[in-house]
Amino acid sequence: MIALPLAEIAEIVGGQSYDIPDPAVRISGPVVIDSRAVQPGSLFAAFAGEHVDGHDYARSAVAAGAVAVLATRPVGVPAIVVPDVTAALGALARTVVERLGTTTVALTGSAGKTSTKDLIAQLLERKGPTVYPAGNLNNEIGLPLTALRAGEDTEHLVLEMGARYIGDIRYLTGLVPPKVGLVLNVGTAHIGEFGGREQIAEAKGEIVECLPPAAAGGIAVLNADDPLVRAMSSRTKARVVLFGEAQDADVRAENVRLTANGQPAFRLHTPSGCSDVTMRLYGEHHVSNALAAAAVAHELGMSVDEIARALSEAGSLSRWRMEVTERPDGVTIVNDAYNANPESMRAALRALAAMGQGRRTWAVLGHMAELGDEALAEHDAVGRLAVRLNVSKLVAVGGREASWLQLGAYNEGSWGEESVHVSDAQAAVDLLRSELRPGDVVLVKASRSVGLERVAQALLENTTEGEVAGR
Repeated sequence: MIALPLAEIAEIVGGQSYDIPDPAVRISGPVVIDSRAVQPGSLFAAFAGEHVDGHDYARSAVAAGAVAVLATRPVGVPAIVVPDVTAALGALARTVVERLGTTTVALTGSAGKTSTKDLIAQLLERKGPTVYPAGNLNNEIGLPLTALRAGEDTEHLVLEMGARYIGDIRYLTGLVPPKVGLVLNVGTAHIGEFGGREQIAEAKGEIVECLPPAAAGGIAVLNADDPLVRAMSSRTKARVVLFGEAQDADVRAENVRLTANGQPAFRLHTPSGCSDVTMRLYGEHHVSNALAAAAVAHELGMSVDEIARALSEAGSLSRWRMEVTERPDGVTIVNDAYNANPESMRAALRALAAMGQGRRTWAVLGHMAELGDEALAEHDAVGRLAVRLNVSKLVAVGGREASWLQLGAYNEGSWGEESVHVSDAQAAVDLLRSELRPGDVVLVKASRSVGLERVAQALLENTTEGEVAGR
Protein backbone atom coordinates (compact mmCIF):
# COMPACT_ATOMS: atom_id res chain seq x y z
CA MET A 1 0.00 0.00 0.00
CA ILE A 2 1.20 3.52 -0.68
CA ALA A 3 2.15 5.31 2.52
CA LEU A 4 -0.67 7.53 3.73
CA PRO A 5 -0.87 9.56 6.95
CA LEU A 6 -3.53 8.56 9.45
CA ALA A 7 -5.22 11.96 9.16
CA GLU A 8 -5.70 11.44 5.41
CA ILE A 9 -6.95 7.89 5.87
CA ALA A 10 -9.51 9.14 8.38
CA GLU A 11 -10.72 11.69 5.84
CA ILE A 12 -10.92 9.09 3.03
CA VAL A 13 -12.98 6.65 5.10
CA GLY A 14 -15.08 9.28 6.86
CA GLY A 15 -13.82 8.22 10.28
CA GLN A 16 -12.99 9.86 13.58
CA SER A 17 -9.53 9.59 15.17
CA TYR A 18 -9.11 8.32 18.73
CA ASP A 19 -5.96 8.11 20.81
CA ILE A 20 -3.72 9.04 17.86
CA PRO A 21 -0.81 11.10 19.19
CA ASP A 22 0.49 12.10 15.75
CA PRO A 23 -2.01 12.21 12.84
CA ALA A 24 0.91 12.64 10.42
CA VAL A 25 2.22 9.12 11.11
CA ARG A 26 1.91 7.03 7.95
CA ILE A 27 0.73 3.52 7.31
CA SER A 28 3.75 1.86 5.70
CA GLY A 29 2.82 -1.81 6.04
CA PRO A 30 -0.03 -4.02 4.84
CA VAL A 31 -3.68 -3.69 5.82
CA VAL A 32 -4.63 -6.88 7.67
CA ILE A 33 -7.68 -8.37 9.39
CA ASP A 34 -5.79 -11.01 11.40
CA SER A 35 -3.74 -9.64 14.28
CA ARG A 36 -1.26 -12.49 13.79
CA ALA A 37 -0.44 -11.10 10.33
CA VAL A 38 0.47 -7.63 11.61
CA GLN A 39 3.79 -6.22 10.43
CA PRO A 40 5.49 -3.00 11.51
CA GLY A 41 3.55 -0.12 9.97
CA SER A 42 0.32 -2.11 9.42
CA LEU A 43 -3.25 -0.92 9.67
CA PHE A 44 -5.33 -3.52 11.51
CA ALA A 45 -8.98 -3.70 10.45
CA ALA A 46 -11.12 -5.07 13.31
CA PHE A 47 -14.18 -7.09 12.31
CA ALA A 48 -16.76 -8.42 14.73
CA GLY A 49 -17.37 -11.98 13.54
CA GLU A 50 -19.77 -14.66 14.66
CA HIS A 51 -17.25 -16.25 17.02
CA VAL A 52 -14.37 -13.76 17.27
CA ASP A 53 -14.39 -9.97 17.63
CA GLY A 54 -11.31 -8.33 16.12
CA HIS A 55 -11.71 -5.39 18.47
CA ASP A 56 -10.57 -7.68 21.29
CA TYR A 57 -7.21 -8.01 19.54
CA ALA A 58 -6.61 -4.30 18.95
CA ARG A 59 -4.05 -3.93 21.73
CA SER A 60 -2.07 -6.99 20.66
CA ALA A 61 -2.11 -5.75 17.05
CA VAL A 62 -0.64 -2.39 18.05
CA ALA A 63 1.89 -4.12 20.30
CA ALA A 64 2.96 -6.18 17.28
CA GLY A 65 3.61 -3.06 15.23
CA ALA A 66 0.31 -1.84 13.84
CA VAL A 67 0.21 1.95 13.58
CA ALA A 68 -3.53 2.07 14.21
CA VAL A 69 -6.77 0.11 14.18
CA LEU A 70 -9.73 0.61 11.85
CA ALA A 71 -12.68 -0.07 14.15
CA THR A 72 -16.32 0.62 14.88
CA ARG A 73 -15.66 1.79 18.45
CA PRO A 74 -12.76 3.20 20.48
CA VAL A 75 -10.40 0.42 21.56
CA GLY A 76 -7.95 2.17 23.89
CA VAL A 77 -5.16 2.32 21.30
CA PRO A 78 -4.70 4.53 18.20
CA ALA A 79 -7.82 4.00 16.07
CA ILE A 80 -9.89 5.41 13.25
CA VAL A 81 -13.51 4.74 14.14
CA VAL A 82 -16.04 4.30 11.34
CA PRO A 83 -19.66 3.13 11.16
CA ASP A 84 -18.78 0.24 8.84
CA VAL A 85 -15.29 -1.29 8.53
CA THR A 86 -16.16 -3.09 5.29
CA ALA A 87 -17.28 0.12 3.60
CA ALA A 88 -14.21 1.93 4.94
CA LEU A 89 -11.87 -0.69 3.49
CA GLY A 90 -13.60 -0.34 0.12
CA ALA A 91 -13.29 3.45 0.13
CA LEU A 92 -9.62 3.25 1.02
CA ALA A 93 -8.94 0.66 -1.70
CA ARG A 94 -10.63 2.75 -4.38
CA THR A 95 -8.65 5.86 -3.47
CA VAL A 96 -5.33 4.00 -3.42
CA VAL A 97 -5.88 2.31 -6.79
CA GLU A 98 -7.04 5.54 -8.42
CA ARG A 99 -3.89 7.32 -7.27
CA LEU A 100 -1.61 4.55 -8.48
CA GLY A 101 -3.07 4.35 -11.98
CA THR A 102 -2.42 0.60 -12.02
CA THR A 103 -3.93 -1.52 -14.81
CA THR A 104 -6.68 -3.52 -13.10
CA VAL A 105 -7.88 -6.85 -14.47
CA ALA A 106 -11.02 -8.34 -12.91
CA LEU A 107 -12.44 -11.78 -13.62
CA THR A 108 -15.49 -13.79 -12.70
CA GLY A 109 -17.20 -17.03 -13.67
CA SER A 110 -18.97 -20.03 -12.22
CA ALA A 111 -15.86 -22.25 -12.32
CA GLY A 112 -12.14 -21.79 -12.76
CA LYS A 113 -11.80 -18.28 -11.33
CA THR A 114 -8.94 -18.99 -8.98
CA SER A 115 -7.00 -21.20 -11.40
CA THR A 116 -7.35 -18.59 -14.14
CA LYS A 117 -6.39 -15.78 -11.77
CA ASP A 118 -3.23 -17.72 -10.95
CA LEU A 119 -2.42 -18.14 -14.65
CA ILE A 120 -3.00 -14.46 -15.43
CA ALA A 121 -0.78 -13.46 -12.53
CA GLN A 122 2.05 -15.73 -13.67
CA LEU A 123 1.85 -14.32 -17.20
CA LEU A 124 1.67 -10.66 -16.23
CA GLU A 125 4.47 -10.99 -13.67
CA ARG A 126 6.77 -11.45 -16.65
CA LYS A 127 5.86 -7.95 -17.78
CA GLY A 128 6.16 -6.20 -14.44
CA PRO A 129 5.20 -6.20 -10.74
CA THR A 130 1.76 -7.76 -10.33
CA VAL A 131 -0.49 -7.96 -7.29
CA TYR A 132 -3.11 -10.71 -7.06
CA PRO A 133 -5.07 -12.41 -4.28
CA ALA A 134 -3.83 -15.44 -2.42
CA GLY A 135 -6.42 -18.19 -2.74
CA ASN A 136 -9.86 -16.87 -3.60
CA LEU A 137 -10.19 -13.54 -1.77
CA ASN A 138 -13.04 -12.42 -3.98
CA ASN A 139 -15.64 -10.73 -1.78
CA GLU A 140 -16.27 -7.30 -0.28
CA ILE A 141 -13.48 -7.82 2.26
CA GLY A 142 -10.94 -9.89 0.36
CA LEU A 143 -11.00 -7.74 -2.76
CA PRO A 144 -10.07 -4.42 -1.09
CA LEU A 145 -7.44 -6.19 1.03
CA THR A 146 -5.84 -7.40 -2.20
CA ALA A 147 -6.09 -3.99 -3.85
CA LEU A 148 -4.47 -2.34 -0.83
CA ARG A 149 -1.35 -4.46 -1.37
CA ALA A 150 -0.62 -2.49 -4.56
CA GLY A 151 2.28 -0.06 -4.33
CA GLU A 152 4.02 2.60 -6.38
CA ASP A 153 5.75 0.00 -8.56
CA THR A 154 2.68 -2.18 -9.20
CA GLU A 155 1.91 -2.41 -12.92
CA HIS A 156 -0.94 -4.91 -12.82
CA LEU A 157 -3.64 -5.62 -10.26
CA VAL A 158 -5.52 -8.88 -10.82
CA LEU A 159 -8.79 -9.28 -8.92
CA GLU A 160 -11.17 -12.23 -8.64
CA MET A 161 -14.84 -11.33 -8.16
CA GLY A 162 -17.37 -13.74 -6.71
CA ALA A 163 -21.13 -13.37 -6.45
CA ARG A 164 -23.95 -14.97 -4.53
CA TYR A 165 -26.59 -12.45 -5.50
CA ILE A 166 -27.33 -10.05 -8.32
CA GLY A 167 -25.59 -6.77 -7.55
CA ASP A 168 -22.57 -8.28 -5.78
CA ILE A 169 -20.19 -7.81 -8.70
CA ARG A 170 -21.57 -4.34 -9.44
CA TYR A 171 -20.64 -3.44 -5.87
CA LEU A 172 -17.13 -4.88 -6.20
CA THR A 173 -16.45 -3.10 -9.49
CA GLY A 174 -17.54 0.09 -7.78
CA LEU A 175 -14.77 -0.43 -5.21
CA VAL A 176 -12.00 -1.02 -7.74
CA PRO A 177 -13.12 -0.29 -11.32
CA PRO A 178 -11.27 -2.56 -13.78
CA LYS A 179 -9.91 -1.70 -17.21
CA VAL A 180 -10.09 -5.35 -18.33
CA GLY A 181 -13.10 -7.49 -17.40
CA LEU A 182 -13.08 -11.26 -18.00
CA VAL A 183 -16.03 -13.68 -17.81
CA LEU A 184 -15.06 -17.35 -17.90
CA ASN A 185 -18.37 -19.19 -17.95
CA VAL A 186 -21.89 -19.42 -16.60
CA GLY A 187 -22.51 -22.70 -14.81
CA THR A 188 -24.56 -23.98 -11.92
CA ALA A 189 -22.45 -22.90 -8.93
CA HIS A 190 -24.76 -21.11 -6.44
CA ILE A 191 -27.76 -21.87 -8.63
CA GLY A 192 -29.71 -22.45 -5.42
CA GLU A 193 -29.33 -18.76 -4.54
CA PHE A 194 -29.76 -17.36 -8.05
CA GLY A 195 -32.61 -19.57 -9.23
CA GLY A 196 -31.30 -20.33 -12.72
CA ARG A 197 -28.41 -19.95 -15.17
CA GLU A 198 -29.98 -16.87 -16.75
CA GLN A 199 -29.94 -15.14 -13.37
CA ILE A 200 -26.31 -16.22 -12.88
CA ALA A 201 -25.49 -14.70 -16.28
CA GLU A 202 -27.21 -11.49 -15.24
CA ALA A 203 -24.98 -11.31 -12.16
CA LYS A 204 -21.71 -12.26 -13.87
CA GLY A 205 -22.30 -9.81 -16.71
CA GLU A 206 -22.21 -6.88 -14.32
CA ILE A 207 -18.44 -7.00 -14.65
CA VAL A 208 -18.50 -5.89 -18.30
CA GLU A 209 -21.16 -3.23 -17.75
CA CYS A 210 -18.75 -1.30 -15.53
CA LEU A 211 -15.86 -1.21 -18.00
CA PRO A 212 -14.68 2.00 -19.67
CA PRO A 213 -15.73 2.41 -23.31
CA ALA A 214 -13.43 1.12 -26.00
CA ALA A 215 -12.18 4.63 -26.74
CA ALA A 216 -10.98 4.88 -23.14
CA GLY A 217 -9.22 1.51 -23.22
CA GLY A 218 -11.91 -0.76 -21.79
CA ILE A 219 -11.60 -4.43 -22.78
CA ALA A 220 -14.20 -7.17 -22.22
CA VAL A 221 -12.74 -10.68 -22.56
CA LEU A 222 -15.55 -13.19 -23.12
CA ASN A 223 -15.81 -16.95 -23.60
CA ALA A 224 -16.87 -17.59 -27.19
CA ASP A 225 -17.83 -21.18 -26.36
CA ASP A 226 -20.43 -20.24 -23.74
CA PRO A 227 -23.55 -18.71 -25.34
CA LEU A 228 -24.57 -16.91 -22.16
CA VAL A 229 -21.15 -15.31 -21.87
CA ARG A 230 -20.85 -14.46 -25.55
CA ALA A 231 -24.19 -12.67 -25.32
CA MET A 232 -22.70 -10.28 -22.75
CA SER A 233 -21.01 -8.41 -25.61
CA SER A 234 -24.25 -6.42 -25.95
CA ARG A 235 -23.97 -5.25 -22.33
CA THR A 236 -20.68 -3.39 -22.61
CA LYS A 237 -19.21 -0.35 -24.36
CA ALA A 238 -15.74 -1.83 -24.04
CA ARG A 239 -13.94 -3.53 -26.91
CA VAL A 240 -14.86 -7.23 -26.95
CA VAL A 241 -12.20 -9.94 -27.25
CA LEU A 242 -13.39 -13.55 -27.60
CA PHE A 243 -11.47 -16.63 -26.44
CA GLY A 244 -12.27 -20.31 -26.85
CA GLU A 245 -12.18 -23.11 -29.38
CA ALA A 246 -14.75 -21.46 -31.68
CA GLN A 247 -13.35 -20.55 -35.09
CA ASP A 248 -14.26 -16.88 -34.68
CA ALA A 249 -12.51 -16.54 -31.31
CA ASP A 250 -9.73 -13.95 -31.31
CA VAL A 251 -7.63 -16.18 -29.06
CA ARG A 252 -8.31 -19.85 -29.64
CA ALA A 253 -6.93 -23.36 -29.25
CA GLU A 254 -6.53 -25.97 -31.95
CA ASN A 255 -5.39 -29.59 -31.80
CA VAL A 256 -6.33 -29.87 -28.12
CA ARG A 257 -5.15 -33.11 -26.54
CA LEU A 258 -4.04 -34.58 -23.24
CA THR A 259 -0.61 -36.06 -22.63
CA ALA A 260 -0.25 -39.51 -21.08
CA ASN A 261 -0.10 -37.75 -17.70
CA GLY A 262 -3.37 -35.91 -18.28
CA GLN A 263 -1.77 -32.54 -19.00
CA PRO A 264 -3.32 -30.44 -21.78
CA ALA A 265 -1.45 -29.48 -24.93
CA PHE A 266 -2.68 -27.33 -27.81
CA ARG A 267 -1.78 -24.87 -30.55
CA LEU A 268 -2.41 -21.32 -29.34
CA HIS A 269 -3.71 -18.88 -31.96
CA THR A 270 -3.72 -15.11 -31.36
CA PRO A 271 -4.15 -12.12 -33.69
CA SER A 272 -0.35 -11.79 -33.75
CA GLY A 273 0.59 -15.41 -34.43
CA CYS A 274 0.60 -18.99 -33.15
CA SER A 275 2.65 -21.06 -30.73
CA ASP A 276 2.48 -24.47 -29.04
CA VAL A 277 1.59 -24.97 -25.37
CA THR A 278 2.02 -28.00 -23.12
CA MET A 279 0.79 -27.23 -19.62
CA ARG A 280 2.03 -28.48 -16.26
CA LEU A 281 -1.52 -28.42 -14.88
CA TYR A 282 -3.85 -31.41 -15.10
CA GLY A 283 -7.14 -31.69 -16.96
CA GLU A 284 -8.54 -30.48 -20.27
CA HIS A 285 -10.64 -27.84 -18.49
CA HIS A 286 -7.45 -25.81 -18.05
CA VAL A 287 -7.39 -25.15 -21.79
CA SER A 288 -10.24 -22.66 -21.46
CA ASN A 289 -8.56 -21.10 -18.41
CA ALA A 290 -5.30 -20.81 -20.34
CA LEU A 291 -7.02 -19.19 -23.33
CA ALA A 292 -8.66 -16.64 -21.06
CA ALA A 293 -5.31 -15.80 -19.47
CA ALA A 294 -3.68 -15.65 -22.91
CA ALA A 295 -6.32 -13.24 -24.19
CA VAL A 296 -5.73 -10.89 -21.25
CA ALA A 297 -1.95 -11.07 -21.58
CA HIS A 298 -2.08 -10.50 -25.34
CA GLU A 299 -4.23 -7.42 -24.89
CA LEU A 300 -1.72 -6.10 -22.36
CA GLY A 301 1.19 -6.43 -24.74
CA MET A 302 2.71 -9.90 -24.41
CA SER A 303 3.81 -11.71 -27.57
CA VAL A 304 2.36 -15.09 -28.46
CA ASP A 305 5.71 -16.82 -27.84
CA GLU A 306 6.02 -15.18 -24.41
CA ILE A 307 2.48 -16.26 -23.57
CA ALA A 308 2.98 -19.85 -24.75
CA ARG A 309 6.22 -20.16 -22.80
CA ALA A 310 4.64 -18.74 -19.64
CA LEU A 311 1.59 -21.02 -19.91
CA SER A 312 3.84 -24.04 -20.39
CA GLU A 313 5.80 -23.16 -17.25
CA ALA A 314 2.91 -22.02 -15.04
CA GLY A 315 1.94 -24.04 -12.00
CA SER A 316 -0.84 -23.99 -9.44
CA LEU A 317 -0.49 -21.21 -6.86
CA SER A 318 -3.50 -22.17 -4.73
CA ARG A 319 -3.91 -25.16 -2.42
CA TRP A 320 -6.10 -28.20 -3.01
CA ARG A 321 -6.79 -27.49 -6.67
CA MET A 322 -5.75 -30.54 -8.69
CA GLU A 323 -2.66 -30.96 -6.52
CA VAL A 324 -0.99 -34.09 -7.84
CA THR A 325 1.38 -35.99 -5.53
CA GLU A 326 2.89 -39.41 -6.08
CA ARG A 327 3.62 -41.47 -3.00
CA PRO A 328 6.79 -43.57 -2.74
CA ASP A 329 4.70 -46.70 -3.39
CA GLY A 330 3.47 -45.32 -6.72
CA VAL A 331 -0.03 -44.31 -5.59
CA THR A 332 -0.96 -40.91 -7.05
CA ILE A 333 -3.17 -38.59 -4.98
CA VAL A 334 -5.08 -35.80 -6.77
CA ASN A 335 -6.26 -33.35 -4.13
CA ASP A 336 -8.96 -31.15 -5.66
CA ALA A 337 -10.87 -30.81 -2.42
CA TYR A 338 -11.03 -27.02 -2.15
CA ASN A 339 -14.50 -26.78 -3.68
CA ALA A 340 -16.87 -28.41 -6.14
CA ASN A 341 -19.73 -27.67 -8.49
CA PRO A 342 -21.12 -29.80 -11.32
CA GLU A 343 -18.83 -28.28 -13.95
CA SER A 344 -15.63 -28.64 -11.94
CA MET A 345 -16.63 -32.12 -10.77
CA ARG A 346 -17.05 -33.31 -14.37
CA ALA A 347 -13.74 -31.73 -15.37
CA ALA A 348 -11.93 -33.42 -12.49
CA LEU A 349 -13.41 -36.82 -13.35
CA ARG A 350 -12.30 -36.47 -16.97
CA ALA A 351 -8.82 -35.53 -15.79
CA LEU A 352 -8.78 -38.60 -13.53
CA ALA A 353 -9.77 -40.81 -16.46
CA ALA A 354 -6.98 -39.35 -18.60
CA MET A 355 -4.37 -39.74 -15.87
CA GLY A 356 -5.43 -43.27 -15.06
CA GLN A 357 -5.06 -44.94 -18.44
CA GLY A 358 -3.89 -48.47 -17.67
CA ARG A 359 -4.17 -47.87 -13.90
CA ARG A 360 -6.90 -48.29 -11.31
CA THR A 361 -8.74 -45.05 -10.62
CA TRP A 362 -10.61 -43.97 -7.48
CA ALA A 363 -13.04 -41.06 -7.29
CA VAL A 364 -13.56 -40.06 -3.65
CA LEU A 365 -16.41 -37.55 -3.90
CA GLY A 366 -18.60 -35.61 -1.51
CA HIS A 367 -21.61 -33.39 -1.91
CA MET A 368 -21.78 -30.23 -4.00
CA ALA A 369 -23.37 -27.41 -2.02
CA GLU A 370 -25.80 -24.64 -2.98
CA LEU A 371 -27.51 -26.42 -5.87
CA GLY A 372 -31.06 -25.94 -4.60
CA ASP A 373 -33.68 -27.92 -6.49
CA GLU A 374 -31.02 -29.17 -8.92
CA ALA A 375 -29.09 -31.04 -6.23
CA LEU A 376 -30.55 -34.52 -6.81
CA ALA A 377 -30.22 -34.38 -10.60
CA GLU A 378 -26.68 -32.98 -10.51
CA HIS A 379 -25.35 -35.51 -8.00
CA ASP A 380 -27.02 -38.32 -9.91
CA ALA A 381 -25.38 -37.07 -13.13
CA VAL A 382 -21.92 -37.01 -11.57
CA GLY A 383 -22.33 -40.57 -10.33
CA ARG A 384 -23.38 -41.66 -13.82
CA LEU A 385 -20.42 -39.88 -15.40
CA ALA A 386 -17.99 -41.71 -13.15
CA VAL A 387 -19.31 -44.98 -14.56
CA ARG A 388 -19.23 -43.76 -18.17
CA LEU A 389 -15.59 -42.75 -17.74
CA ASN A 390 -14.78 -46.23 -16.40
CA VAL A 391 -13.60 -44.98 -13.04
CA SER A 392 -12.61 -48.15 -11.22
CA LYS A 393 -14.25 -47.28 -7.93
CA LEU A 394 -16.48 -44.43 -6.75
CA VAL A 395 -16.36 -43.70 -3.02
CA ALA A 396 -19.25 -41.40 -2.12
CA VAL A 397 -18.60 -39.72 1.22
CA GLY A 398 -21.25 -38.20 3.48
CA GLY A 399 -25.01 -38.16 3.85
CA ARG A 400 -27.97 -37.73 1.52
CA GLU A 401 -26.13 -36.09 -1.38
CA ALA A 402 -23.44 -38.76 -1.31
CA SER A 403 -26.13 -41.42 -1.53
CA TRP A 404 -27.39 -39.67 -4.67
CA LEU A 405 -23.89 -39.91 -6.17
CA GLN A 406 -23.88 -43.65 -5.55
CA LEU A 407 -27.45 -44.00 -6.81
CA GLY A 408 -26.46 -42.37 -10.10
CA ALA A 409 -23.54 -44.78 -10.47
CA TYR A 410 -25.78 -47.73 -9.60
CA ASN A 411 -28.42 -46.71 -12.13
CA GLU A 412 -25.76 -46.31 -14.80
CA GLY A 413 -24.63 -49.88 -14.29
CA SER A 414 -22.19 -49.80 -11.38
CA TRP A 415 -22.78 -53.08 -9.63
CA GLY A 416 -21.03 -55.03 -6.90
CA GLU A 417 -18.04 -53.21 -5.44
CA GLU A 418 -17.56 -50.60 -8.16
CA SER A 419 -19.17 -47.95 -5.97
CA VAL A 420 -19.56 -47.60 -2.24
CA HIS A 421 -21.17 -45.09 0.12
CA VAL A 422 -19.31 -44.33 3.35
CA SER A 423 -20.39 -42.10 6.19
CA ASP A 424 -17.44 -39.74 6.60
CA ALA A 425 -13.83 -38.92 5.78
CA GLN A 426 -12.50 -41.37 8.36
CA ALA A 427 -14.40 -44.25 6.78
CA ALA A 428 -13.05 -43.26 3.37
CA VAL A 429 -9.47 -43.26 4.68
CA ASP A 430 -9.93 -46.65 6.31
CA LEU A 431 -11.29 -48.09 3.06
CA LEU A 432 -8.53 -46.62 0.91
CA ARG A 433 -5.74 -47.69 3.24
CA SER A 434 -6.97 -51.25 3.10
CA GLU A 435 -7.49 -51.45 -0.66
CA LEU A 436 -5.05 -49.12 -2.46
CA ARG A 437 -2.37 -50.77 -4.58
CA PRO A 438 0.80 -49.33 -6.11
CA GLY A 439 -0.03 -47.43 -9.31
CA ASP A 440 -3.56 -46.45 -8.29
CA VAL A 441 -4.76 -42.88 -8.92
CA VAL A 442 -7.06 -41.29 -6.32
CA LEU A 443 -9.12 -38.13 -6.92
CA VAL A 444 -10.52 -36.37 -3.84
CA LYS A 445 -13.16 -33.69 -4.46
CA ALA A 446 -16.18 -32.09 -2.77
CA SER A 447 -17.50 -28.73 -1.68
CA ARG A 448 -15.29 -26.98 0.85
CA SER A 449 -17.70 -27.59 3.72
CA VAL A 450 -17.17 -31.36 3.47
CA GLY A 451 -13.48 -31.09 4.37
CA LEU A 452 -12.35 -33.95 2.15
CA GLU A 453 -8.85 -32.48 2.00
CA ARG A 454 -8.38 -34.48 5.22
CA VAL A 455 -8.64 -37.67 3.18
CA ALA A 456 -5.87 -36.59 0.83
CA GLN A 457 -3.72 -35.40 3.72
CA ALA A 458 -4.18 -38.65 5.61
CA LEU A 459 -3.15 -40.67 2.56
CA LEU A 460 -0.03 -38.57 2.14
CA GLU A 461 1.04 -38.23 5.77
CA ASN A 462 2.38 -40.74 8.25
CA THR A 463 -0.80 -40.66 10.29
CA THR A 464 -1.66 -43.26 12.86
CA GLU A 465 -3.78 -46.06 11.48
CA GLY A 466 -7.43 -45.10 11.73
CA GLU A 467 -6.85 -41.38 12.30
CA VAL A 468 -7.66 -38.62 9.83
CA ALA A 469 -5.11 -35.81 9.98
CA GLY A 470 -6.65 -32.69 11.46
CA ARG A 471 -9.76 -34.40 12.70
